[in-house]
Amino acid sequence: MKQESTWELPHPPSFSPLQEDAQTEVLIIGGGITGVTAAYLLAKAGHSVLLLEKARLCGGETKFTTAHISYPTDMRFRDLVQKFGDNHAGAVWDACQAAAEQIRRNICHEKIDCAYGHVPGYLYAANDAATETETEHLQEDARLAHQMGFDAEFIPACPVTGRPAVRFANLTKFHPTRYVQALAEAARQAGCQIREDSEVKEFDTENHSVRCNGHRITYQHVFIATHVPLQGAAGTLSAMLLQTKLAGYSTYAVEASLPADTAPEGLWWDTSDPYFYMRVDKTDEGLRVIAGGQDHKTGQKEDTEASYAALNRQLLDVFPAANIERRWSGQVIETVDGLPFIGEYADQFIATGFSGTGITMGTLAALMFAGHVEGIENPWKDLFSVERKELSSTWDYLKENKDYPFYMAKSLFMGGSRDPKDLQNGEGAVLRHHGKKVAASKDDEGKLTLLSAICPHMGCVVAWNTADHTWDCPCHGSRFTAKGEVMAGPAESPLKSLAEVEEKK
Repeated sequence: MKQESTWELPHPPSFSPLQEDAQTEVLIIGGGITGVTAAYLLAKAGHSVLLLEKARLCGGETKFTTAHISYPTDMRFRDLVQKFGDNHAGAVWDACQAAAEQIRRNICHEKIDCAYGHVPGYLYAANDAATETETEHLQEDARLAHQMGFDAEFIPACPVTGRPAVRFANLTKFHPTRYVQALAEAARQAGCQIREDSEVKEFDTENHSVRCNGHRITYQHVFIATHVPLQGAAGTLSAMLLQTKLAGYSTYAVEASLPADTAPEGLWWDTSDPYFYMRVDKTDEGLRVIAGGQDHKTGQKEDTEASYAALNRQLLDVFPAANIERRWSGQVIETVDGLPFIGEYADQFIATGFSGTGITMGTLAALMFAGHVEGIENPWKDLFSVERKELSSTWDYLKENKDYPFYMAKSLFMGGSRDPKDLQNGEGAVLRHHGKKVAASKDDEGKLTLLSAICPHMGCVVAWNTADHTWDCPCHGSRFTAKGEVMAGPAESPLKSLAEVEEKK
């Protein structure tokens, strides 16, 4: 049996090590899906980006995933609601849905061949669960998720296992390393510098610089996109306190071939703890199943062969004719309350604690960091804050905000390359001017006005209303005159002048 991940690429592209001092606007440390996605988004948005990876891109946990792209989280929806309240639970899943949509857009925009496909997903009652009780819980999961706008329904028996389940429509799966390597190449073509064999050794917090391969790199923004955050700019005590909020769990996966027409394509995970999960794929070689589970705290189980053996038994219970061909292990990071930590911490941006949804949460973290650099606020900042306390049940996250994640993500790519002076009289557009998004317009006499394009309410990028010659926010409906004055809320302050933006920086 092969001891390697399904996603091992035979001839991955390589990037040269860092060999000189460098200065960059954005420094990203870590070359998995989180760091590469952030590099891609910001390079495409016109920023100067340098990504440093201590070994090879996709050499860490990105390669050891089972690559489900899923808005349902490890924590069941009913448990999220009980622990954090309706608004917070809905916001967590909305955030994951926005990340899944970002992956789809990246694939479509760059025409990436990575076996991307939509499939149903099934959260089903574990074989050893009390069926009647678990059925009631699954019905509650489905009802709550449906009430919050998610495509979820209870079914009495799901395909393959025949157990009661919640069926989620239109989840997705893909080949993760093909995707990340293609995204890295797209980032490189957009101007991002990528350096492998480049481990960061020292941080100089006062001068915003790091040492790598004996060279000094200075930056304006830094994203520590490693599986577990480096100490970085945080002091030893702060770093130790963060580590007390994290726990590493080893997890195991196996791949097996199946007889033709054994099962439909899809994703499955059960209600046990730790849970057992599967994905079934149709490949050029035939039908394949990848199964995972048997998680335990890293370093706290002597007989890890027993974990593989138990996983094999679970898979063969479902598919007795499965031919197990390879296996591998990885690690997931859990936080004390089950939600990831994403945001600013000790003058740096970090992301960790993705549990078993690293592909989705890693993309979300990249999206949030890109918004942070762009000056775009997002509704999940406090939800995933590293220093969050007890979350308020009255937090204002209404269903009217459903469009906001889409427009926030979309705005990262907005900003044409035209010179504002080339606008016609009476025309307005969001353009890039000296690397910044600006709301540029000319009045009927040809006078040019340049303002910040960021709505002061919650950080979306405004759009030009060609009929009324106003700046309108697509997220929450604020409106501004061509001079930036507030016409309608919820914004209470005008669009900033470029001078105000520069002064704030």
